[in-house]
Amino acid sequence: MKLIITGLYAGRVQPMPGDGRPTAIFKTPVSGPMAIGREGLIGDAQADRRVHGGPDKALHHFPAETHARLAAQFPEAAASLGPGTLGENFSTFGVDESTVCIGDVFAVGTAKVQLCQPRQPCWKIEARHGVDGMTRAIADAGIAGWYYRVLETGEVALGDRFELIDRLPDAPTLTAFWALVHTHRPALAALEQLRDTPGLADNWHRKLDQRIDWLRKA
Repeated sequence: MKLIITGLYAGRVQPMPGDGRPTAIFKTPVSGPMAIGREGLIGDAQADRRVHGGPDKALHHFPAETHARLAAQFPEAAASLGPGTLGENFSTFGVDESTVCIGDVFAVGTAKVQLCQPRQPCWKIEARHGVDGMTRAIADAGIAGWYYRVLETGEVALGDRFELIDRLPDAPTLTAFWALVHTHRPALAALEQLRDTPGLADNWHRKLDQRIDWLRKA
């Protein structure tokens, strides 16, 4: 898998139009080079650090093709949708949740990053685009993109390589991840295998442990 970075975005915290709540979902296109630190692009910000940012949500990648899919589903928001408008840092063509796996390691510019969890969409998407139901539709379809942790810091610029350099045997794709998570009563063995996937973020270890415990007691 050898692609290029077709969109690179960073932003500052600002008031959300309409209600004034702080947000950093409004990103600005940059050409680079930009430094990648342990917690993401130097110069990028997150408004609510309880649920955004940190080492296991250092960089957000959203497939460019998915914007067209959302525009077709929500034509009233088509004019505002496009690469960079869902808070992502990276945009590419040719890869999506069906083709990336938990634990995948990528060379991005001169940095090395690892896919460690899918993104869970929040209310800011609907507030940003002014349409009800978009967050739920994205969550139900499992198409919110994904997060990386930074294994090696470096620099990235528009047009740099985005190359898969390591994949674990039997690693689940994000499509398979969401299919299992959304299953009403999944097999315990399958959930345990997902929980134990090397590279998976700690917060998902805890969530899956809680669900496994609940299913055992049910």
